[in-house]
Amino acid sequence: MSNGGYTERIVISVGGSLIVPNGGIDTKFLKHFNTFLRDQLANHKNRQFFLVVGGGSTARNYRDAGREVVGHELSRDDLDYLGIHATKLNAHLVRTIFRDVAHPYIIKHYEIIRKVSEPVVVAAGWKPGWSTDYCAVLLCEDYDIRRVINLSNIDQVYDADPRKNEGAKPHDKLTWDEFRKIVGDEWMPGMNAPFDPVAAKKAQQLGISVVVLNGENVENLEKCLDGKEFVGTTIG
Repeated sequence: MSNGGYTERIVISVGGSLIVPNGGIDTKFLKHFNTFLRDQLANHKNRQFFLVVGGGSTARNYRDAGREVVGHELSRDDLDYLGIHATKLNAHLVRTIFRDVAHPYIIKHYEIIRKVSEPVVVAAGWKPGWSTDYCAVLLCEDYDIRRVINLSNIDQVYDADPRKNEGAKPHDKLTWDEFRKIVGDEWMPGMNAPFDPVAAKKAQQLGISVVVLNGENVENLEKCLDGKEFVGTTIG
């Protein structure tokens, strides 16, 4: 596939927890990210950004509402579809923010490889069985990109949940085998993991690396993009 003149294609999985944390849409984050990405486009004409957007608390609220009304556990597919539609809503918000520089259509069907010439491409969830992390890996496969930058609300990957275990240790680097021992192999709707286990398996098969960063620190993200020393975890 022609690279459209771009010499550097960057896939960023934007965790929904950054866009819609508990308490509503985080416009402060979106303003910072908007400024950051536009500065990137102004200073690096060779860079094209693929933004894969998660569902955040919107997804959790809809899943919880479904459970409460029905009075019992919903099927995994039903729960996943609620989450997928939440990612589409959030993706539309992000595409609207970048509407002057973004591809006019959100990527949400990954059987089709679109020819995209715009510097920003926004993507959402697809099918039940995995999170938008998996969609980010599929974009890498489709557009021959070798790395995913995964933005969330954590600084690094820990060997245990640091909110529940004070002794949890952060990692600067992990192999895929080491990471998959931490997160397991099974996806559960609403699962809170640094990177989706199904996506991790696919990334390992394709030889794609993943960098986990705190998306609220755009200066640190810039260091990562520029190949400088940064705080995060590199997997692969």
